[in-house]
Amino acid sequence: MSQINLIIEILYNIYFVMILIYVLMSWLPNVRDSFIGELLGKLVEPYLSPFRRFIPALFGTVDISPIIALFVLEFAKTGLQYIVAYVF
Repeated sequence: MSQINLIIEILYNIYFVMILIYVLMSWLPNVRDSFIGELLGKLVEPYLSPFRRFIPALFGTVDISPIIALFVLEFAKTGLQYIVAYVF
């Protein structure tokens, strides 16, 4: 695995964990109002908001858009790694 693919993998894992933590923080009251919650919101919400716009919540409360966003992020990572492997 080239160094570029390793960097892509590390960045993907970091962002994946950030999204996962941000989603789990929604279950705890007042955690998103903390410094870490606001920081994660500024980093994750720009990516999640287009998915929330097109994918409605199920039964009015269950938001599945982060799951779809994580699948799209995985596809983007894999595609980028294939492009890097093809070019280099």
